[in-house]
Amino acid sequence: MLIELRILNFAVIESLSLRLEAGLNALTGETGAGKSIIVGALSLLLGERASADVVRAGAERASVEGVFDVSRHPAVVSALAEQGIDTEDGLLILRREVAAEGRNRAWINGAASTAALVGEIGRQLVDLHGQHEYQTLLRRSEQRRILDAYADALPLAAEVEQAHARWRAALRDLELLDERRRETEQRKDFLRFQAEEIEAAELRDGEEEELEAEAARLDHAEELARLSNELHMALYAADESLSSRLGEMRRTLDHLVRIDPSQQDAHEMLAAALYSVEELGRRMGDYAAAIEGDPARLEFIRRRLDRIHRLKLKYGATLREVIEVGEKARAELDTLDRAEFERRQLEQAAEQARTTFVQAAARLSAARARAARRLSKAVGAILPQLGMEGGSMEVVLEHLDEPSPHGAEDVEFRIALNRGFEPRALARIASGGELSRVMLALKTILAGLDDVPTLVFDEVDAGIGGKVAHAVGDTLRDVARDRQVFVITHLPQIASRAQHHLLVRKEERDSRTTTIVEELAGEARVAELARLLGGDPESETSLAHAKELLAASA
Repeated sequence: MLIELRILNFAVIESLSLRLEAGLNALTGETGAGKSIIVGALSLLLGERASADVVRAGAERASVEGVFDVSRHPAVVSALAEQGIDTEDGLLILRREVAAEGRNRAWINGAASTAALVGEIGRQLVDLHGQHEYQTLLRRSEQRRILDAYADALPLAAEVEQAHARWRAALRDLELLDERRRETEQRKDFLRFQAEEIEAAELRDGEEEELEAEAARLDHAEELARLSNELHMALYAADESLSSRLGEMRRTLDHLVRIDPSQQDAHEMLAAALYSVEELGRRMGDYAAAIEGDPARLEFIRRRLDRIHRLKLKYGATLREVIEVGEKARAELDTLDRAEFERRQLEQAAEQARTTFVQAAARLSAARARAARRLSKAVGAILPQLGMEGGSMEVVLEHLDEPSPHGAEDVEFRIALNRGFEPRALARIASGGELSRVMLALKTILAGLDDVPTLVFDEVDAGIGGKVAHAVGDTLRDVARDRQVFVITHLPQIASRAQHHLLVRKEERDSRTTTIVEELAGEARVAELARLLGGDPESETSLAHAKELLAASA
């Protein structure tokens, strides 16, 4: 539960520490005292966007910090542990900070975090219901979510959504296959011409370079033979060849080394040179003998290179690109041969996905139908307690012609405010006050189904008074038996039901207005209830009435 809310330099609040207790907590105060600002600060911890406008004039930054006791909420502790957040002492501290220049930061238990994660965790700890949240009740999506939660079918609803996504994906795969098949059919003759022309050429990677090198050799065969023969003679075959002269030099060096062995390495160097010259000479001789002019082969190579050149002009800048064009053309043609087999496989996959979706949707529809009857009856039993004497609720399941990701039906809450009238959609008949009471009725019923430890109600008392206010106060107190409830109210009937009463008021400090909160007890609480009753808060009658309210709530 929320133990303490600390607010610093937020709007007109300079510094505020709001301590809450278990059970029902009530916050009252004059209009404009800052009740809505406190709710806005709490909303920041629950993921609301941070704006520099909330920073108090003259301050560098605003901050909001919530201290939570999570020791009695193992599901929350487990979820935090999955995020790597330690709560061994049972305490969790969430903090948001907004700088005047617009930058915002967040912390969890003193460690830097993201605003998104702080908000995500905050929403697991606090469920805030204000005017905006009551308006969301008008949306069918929210009504569907509430029914699924009541039916304990949220996991099944997620399964249906996933199954629908898989079915739609399988159908898209079929559509894409058919589209590719149509495109390939239209280009079939062209693709076949491409593939056959390129395949008939029997191209190889690197072939063009090899042919060009061979053509150069054939085209200069006579010159190559002459040059290589000259080298052969000069290096090895002639009487005065270089190898002969090096041989004579080796004999001279041998004599030198016998006299001075320190020059043995010179002997090895000359021997290596002689070996290299002889090897090169013999190689040039072999090369000269192998050179042979072949006009027919040269003509063939020139025709081959010309064919490659023409294919490159048509299909790509390089031989590799030409080969790839042929491979792609053949692959597209092959898809036509495989398309029927692939289509049968995709049809089977799509049908299987559809069957899985239909079966899951049918289970969800059955769960919703059972829950709709129970929820209608449960809310109908509470509405009279909240001032709607003839009120009733009907949860309607409207079958969809086309199944949606959310199942085979739409969900609509319909309310009759008076006996004898047909239930109608909430958006058509409910005022803000009635909406808040319908939400309160739903939260009363759903209170035991979720794990959120703290409920915050703002404007739940809009448009009510008298006996209805008493009933709303009793209902809030009933809900607070199972979890912490924090209500912002201007009604004494509701405030008197709280086990913990807080007063928010403004005061001037150093010529500046600031908001403060104080805990009320004893005579101070009686005085505040007397003020809320609307008479003279100091009159004996008002004070006596306030004491009666407290006595009735004890």
